[in-house]
Amino acid sequence: MTKLKIKTGDIVKVIAGDHKGSEGKVQKVFTEKNKAIVEGVNMVKKHTKPSAQNPQGGIVEKEASINISNLSLLTSKGEETRVGYRMEGDKKVRFSKKSNEVI
Repeated sequence: MTKLKIKTGDIVKVIAGDHKGSEGKVQKVFTEKNKAIVEGVNMVKKHTKPSAQNPQGGIVEKEASINISNLSLLTSKGEETRVGYRMEGDKKVRFSKKSNEVI
């Protein structure tokens, strides 16, 4: 299992693919698949059968996963950055390589 530099709750920007340029918050990360679900990005229509939770059934729109290599973390100022790690005291922290601020 590889270590990913993007975590749940991060604000990211899509840098490649059909949804290039769109931004959103990471809702879930699948480390074994190297993918993440980003809020409002890569929406797909899913046909659902009627069930107890959804007696009507029909077409539901939801987010599909997107590869982590197509995502870039955003700084607090909203610019794309790469992620680095460093020790601050006895804690390991993530920091922005562009602005050198702790994420």
